[in-house]
Amino acid sequence: MNASILNLRKELHQNPELSGDESNTAQRIKSFITTHHAPTQFIDNVGGHGLLAVYEYPNTGTTVTIRCELDALPIEEDNTFSYKSNVKGISHKCGHDGHMAIVAGLIFWIKEQNFTSGKIVLLFQPAEETGKGGHEVMNDERFKALHSDYIFALHNIPGEPLHRIITTQTGFSAEVQSFALYLKGKESHAAEPEHGINPALAMAKIVDALSQMNVFDPTRDDFAILTPVYITMGAKAYGISPAKGELHYTLRTWNEEVMNKVKHNLQEVITTTCQVHHLECKINWFEYFPASINNPLSVEYIKEVARASGYPIVERPYPFKFGEDFGWFSKEYKTAMFGLGAGTHSPALHHSDYDFPDEIIATGINMFTTLIERVMASSKE
Repeated sequence: MNASILNLRKELHQNPELSGDESNTAQRIKSFITTHHAPTQFIDNVGGHGLLAVYEYPNTGTTVTIRCELDALPIEEDNTFSYKSNVKGISHKCGHDGHMAIVAGLIFWIKEQNFTSGKIVLLFQPAEETGKGGHEVMNDERFKALHSDYIFALHNIPGEPLHRIITTQTGFSAEVQSFALYLKGKESHAAEPEHGINPALAMAKIVDALSQMNVFDPTRDDFAILTPVYITMGAKAYGISPAKGELHYTLRTWNEEVMNKVKHNLQEVITTTCQVHHLECKINWFEYFPASINNPLSVEYIKEVARASGYPIVERPYPFKFGEDFGWFSKEYKTAMFGLGAGTHSPALHHSDYDFPDEIIATGINMFTTLIERVMASSKE
């Protein structure tokens, strides 16, 4: 592996940026690519701070896009190594620095190729962690104009042996939706709560009702997890029976159909409960991650190149429970995401002591280059 790729990974790790603020990260990537193998064209500020490096060949042919993510997380890093984050409260705890190094590292292989048709597109996508970036890139006319035939991506998976390739035949990651519920009653003196409308009992009933909607068995088609993440009501003022309360949840299902049913049912519960308790209520929906649905042919390509490269393969019977906004692309393109084992002893994703394992950078590069080669060749068969 070219040493400059590893240096890039550590530079990116030291200089993380949050979703929507990745301009410097995109510029670092652009500078790296320009230095080592400039593309036919760069397309800047795609869907925000996204960057496209397009390698176009003389004749019309298949367009293969390889996607990675630019953004970091609002997590203070616990690690003490020399390349730890220089930005207080922000760090790469999902491995996006490693994903970027892999995709940028493809240019050294691309430089040696002599394709005569088609395009290779390297997509450095912004704002994955908020679920917004994929949607914004998808709706950017300049991205649409590339007419991608296939889009591939990977995600490192702690807990799995290094270099293992993890595939799923249908979905790779869950459908995820979050919401905030705002309740409003009427304040009163704490000695006379009967003269007010305190939301506490209604909140308790809603939490209990939503807990009964959970289907924890991941093998079921109606799998659903409703997780309360934040609850607040009133203040530490013991003479006041409060009027306002908030409930925040995140929902996870395997597909859009089940998600819509869950949303419908919980809205009925909330509306009925609030009517009974004479509360005003408002629901705010946000941070939507569509399920990442894998194209069957694209999955077969992944398995084929993994076997040819000698990597161990495991096929999961159901998707990962985390959200991934790669799902936006699967709505309109032939896509597939695969997992890449990050080590059985690796800290979990989003933990403060997590760090992307450099040992799998070469594995990721080899998987993508072989995929590109295989897909390009298949278009001529």
